[in-house]
Amino acid sequence: MTKEELIKNKRISAISLGCDKNKVDLEHMLGRLKEYGFTITDDVYNAEIVIVNTCSFIAPATEDSLTNIFEMENLKAKGVIEKIIISGCLIERYRDDLKALLPNIDAFVRLRDNDNICNAIEKLYGVEKSKASTKFERVLTSSASYAYLKIADGCNNVCSYCTIPRIRGRYKSVPMEDLVAEAKNLAKRGVKELILVAQDTTRYGEDLYNKNCLIELCDKLSQVKGIEWIRLHYLYPEKLTDELLEYINKNPKMCKYLDVPLQHIDDEILKSMRRKVDEEGTRKLIDKIHSFYPDFALRSTFIVGYPGENGKKFRKLLSFLKEAQIDYAGFFPYSREEGTVSFYLPKQVSAFTKKRRYKKAQKVQNAIASEKAKLLLGQEIVVLVDSFDEKTGEYVGHSQKLAPTVDFEVRFVDNGNVDIAQFVKVKIYDFDGGAYKGEIV
Repeated sequence: MTKEELIKNKRISAISLGCDKNKVDLEHMLGRLKEYGFTITDDVYNAEIVIVNTCSFIAPATEDSLTNIFEMENLKAKGVIEKIIISGCLIERYRDDLKALLPNIDAFVRLRDNDNICNAIEKLYGVEKSKASTKFERVLTSSASYAYLKIADGCNNVCSYCTIPRIRGRYKSVPMEDLVAEAKNLAKRGVKELILVAQDTTRYGEDLYNKNCLIELCDKLSQVKGIEWIRLHYLYPEKLTDELLEYINKNPKMCKYLDVPLQHIDDEILKSMRRKVDEEGTRKLIDKIHSFYPDFALRSTFIVGYPGENGKKFRKLLSFLKEAQIDYAGFFPYSREEGTVSFYLPKQVSAFTKKRRYKKAQKVQNAIASEKAKLLLGQEIVVLVDSFDEKTGEYVGHSQKLAPTVDFEVRFVDNGNVDIAQFVKVKIYDFDGGAYKGEIV
């Protein structure tokens, strides 16, 4: 048996860390590996090769990446696995230090070399370099019902706290024809919902076509047979135009769901963050959505403990949350990241205070979300089935106004006639704080 035939018998497992955009990168790599002939397994104990696709956006993500790497090094030392490959953002941010820190890693694959993942493994086993295949299917690591469609990489925004431009580079849109082709392939495989992701989806096409093409892209994706829902994540507030809001409202395939990272409400903080919308603009946007699109669900993210955020500014944020009545919100304690503008700012907030404010903000938002959840009791909603929980005997799904993995689940019991990636009508009768409970209508 030749070396080429031998390595094709290798089993590969992967650990996906970080954001959905990073997940898509890994799914494409796994698709190339599968096309090459490798067997993909989700069990690292049943693999010869393990890929750790890392995140390094903030310090906790870096720590999580290193923890997973050290665990794989331990398995390698015990002879459980043969090779460890590191990919993702950690390499881009700390590549000069990683080889010294991680001498037992067999290969470091940079973002620009993701397409050559097969060649990296060939090199490890002394196999002659082959030509990278252009015909492969992503290996989906999420539910069969939905898939993330990464429409751009990098970012041109210069938010003071963010490491993404340094890690991923400038904003680079994926050609529209490539995205449509990928959507058609996903639809043929049974995917019903596309979740469009980028660091900033609202700038799609401006670099590639010299104009904003997000609506045009959504129009083309709406025409793909089999795709029933299209969801937009990470809509920056300055680009959430009346035209885009009206398009989402009128297109029946567009989820009536807005994911808009606001980060804060205090003008001094927003200016220091280098955000492009101030308090007045933020409040006008929220009022517009509530007034003209009351059926839209709204999600946002906020940073607490940013440099200069004193008690008064934090209380202002809490008041805004109560006034704005946002459906879902995530909170992040500010992470002081070397190489960012905010790293050098005075009036850094202590770790204890950041943690306390994080908990307070969560408590306020949880109360809002719980009150809003009660409004759904007794209502019938369309649910896309994502999985079956063998432990509880329940099907798990989400609605247009509930994004998978980040918002509340919808759980229900059925007699076995339900399939994954099927749309069903569910009547909601309970909410337990983390999931809706319902029954098939």
